[in-house]
Amino acid sequence: MNANKTAHPTSRSHDDAMAEFFQEDPAYAVYLLNKILADGEPGELLIALRQMAKAFGGVTGIAEKANLNPTQLYRTLSEEGNPSLSSLTEILKAMGLRLAVEKDMADAA
Repeated sequence: MNANKTAHPTSRSHDDAMAEFFQEDPAYAVYLLNKILADGEPGELLIALRQMAKAFGGVTGIAEKANLNPTQLYRTLSEEGNPSLSSLTEILKAMGLRLAVEKDMADAA
């Protein structure tokens, strides 16, 4: 092996790496969304949804399935985005996911 040729991992963005991870382990995507919804910030949810959109068909594919304009979806999932419940429901549905409500066991006492 030539000493001048060392193997370097290909550089990629964090979003690309997470999208690949979600493709490989969709159950983790579900876990992460539930964790963010339980104790996260709205911005964290939008970041995760952007990464998941990339993993589950790309923004254009998700927008088409959710009956949204791709530009509207980019805007909705941007840092300043504030998706309506109906948009969020359609986006999740396009990814094969859904919203659910469950009793908070911490408040059960």
